[in-house]
Amino acid sequence: MTPAGDDADTNLRSGRAATDEINSHRLGRRLALAALFEAEFGQRTAEAILERHLAESGADATTAGFARSLVSGVVEDRERIDALVERLAPQYPVVQLARMDRTLLRSGIGEVLHSGTPPRVAIAEWVELARTYSGEPARRLVNGVLGRIARDSEAGALRAPDPGPQ
Repeated sequence: MTPAGDDADTNLRSGRAATDEINSHRLGRRLALAALFEAEFGQRTAEAILERHLAESGADATTAGFARSLVSGVVEDRERIDALVERLAPQYPVVQLARMDRTLLRSGIGEVLHSGTPPRVAIAEWVELARTYSGEPARRLVNGVLGRIARDSEAGALRAPDPGPQ
């Protein structure tokens, strides 16, 4: 095999690896969204629900790790995330949003704030999920809020109000 052939094989393998990672993250987002949405009904924790979904789906380690990080980021930072929504979209009080819209928004914000995913990629993925699971108004809300958070974050202006003593 020629050196050029070796480069082509390397490029093909790295292209497949990138595609596998993208697909793992997409599935991880859907599993995290499902767990966080189901947890909105208060029967079980999002973490327990996610573990059940992971077992049922047979998700690989990459998918499971990504989904767990999304769920834990949203659960642990929920008050700050909700405060950001209240500040950036005051016409949409978090408690008045439909459960799916609230879950989409929280999950997208959690990924933008806490993952290594480039903000533009995370926004595009959550906008598509909003379009799929809710509709055009939710898509516009998710796009606007996540875009604002990404811009503010890049500018160093992102500060959520302190939710106060717990």
